[in-house]
Amino acid sequence: MRDKLPFALPDIGEAEIDAVVTALRSGWVSTGPKVKEFEAAFADLLDSGVEAVSVNSATAGLHLALEACGITAGDEVLLPTWTFTATAEVVRYLGATPVLVDVDPDTLNIDLEQAARLVTARTKAIMPVHFAGLGVSPSALRAFALSHGLKVVEDAAHALPTVTEGQMVGAGESEAVVFSFYATKTMTTGEGGMVVTRDPEIAKRIRIMRLHGIDRDAFDRYRSDVPSWRYEVVAPGYKYNMTDPAAAMGLVQLSRATEMRDKRAAIADRYHRELADLGLGLPVPAASADLHAWHLYVIRVPSGTDRDAFIASLARSGVGSSVHFIPLHLQPYWRDFAGHAPSDFPAATAEFQRVVSLPIFSSMSSDDVDRVVHAVREAATG
Repeated sequence: MRDKLPFALPDIGEAEIDAVVTALRSGWVSTGPKVKEFEAAFADLLDSGVEAVSVNSATAGLHLALEACGITAGDEVLLPTWTFTATAEVVRYLGATPVLVDVDPDTLNIDLEQAARLVTARTKAIMPVHFAGLGVSPSALRAFALSHGLKVVEDAAHALPTVTEGQMVGAGESEAVVFSFYATKTMTTGEGGMVVTRDPEIAKRIRIMRLHGIDRDAFDRYRSDVPSWRYEVVAPGYKYNMTDPAAAMGLVQLSRATEMRDKRAAIADRYHRELADLGLGLPVPAASADLHAWHLYVIRVPSGTDRDAFIASLARSGVGSSVHFIPLHLQPYWRDFAGHAPSDFPAATAEFQRVVSLPIFSSMSSDDVDRVVHAVREAATG
């Protein structure tokens, strides 16, 4: 047994290592043929006619997606307070204003009813977050966007593979959907992300802006079969491209995405069964015909319980845990930026005091799960 069970570990095997080594030996250590192969395979996974554009992080993908949607200085973008700061910071990169929205207390996904009350003439887009891997209703989201004339950029950092209302996240009608391949996510390239879109103009703009505003990728310029050194800078772009070694790892991880999701789902099922009698709030499952990605398993300690003491008890048992998230309205920058008070977001403020994220990664053994269950039972019963 491990001395300590970490909160998260990437599930990387010899196949991923071999793929990265092969990519390195090919000489393509920046953007090359593996990136194109990875993008094609990712689009095929969604099986919906989307285009997939790789980037070096989901943060970069969110930034590029908003820019490609025409978000600019003075615009407003609705997004949940229950998210990581990257979701909001990319709005500020463009000189626009993130407008924080409270969340549903059960799912911790964005509260569209409150969002409707915050729409102004300056509101141009909404960025929902599929928290923990549980999808936001695509029909409700599309109806909301159409009724207010808004663009939709989905933060799907937790949501591969997630199915909601029979539709895979990324296969819908939103202007763009952005996935994360960070080390702790449901699949990883170390660092990296993917933007998917049905709009060829959005895809074209993102491809240009991810690499200095140049109208051709490095792979196209340096292929030996069609050499061409000439390119044109058509916009002041960024340096957001993915590398071939990362894409090579991503291809293997992508082939295992369903297998790894099923392992996390089995862990979640055990937690549901073996923690059910403790008076804890357990996460809302997906509807029976849908799929929860189970990126996170977030429990709620009873109201009045010292959440930090609960976490300390887990740590004494050698079990890592975390808190997802510290709502943005409680973070100094975002609090001061808009003058937010905790009472402005009653659901998020209340639930933040109770949440604890338990380990749920696909390389966990049965003994690891036993250890978490024992530690939680001990922490809950004192």
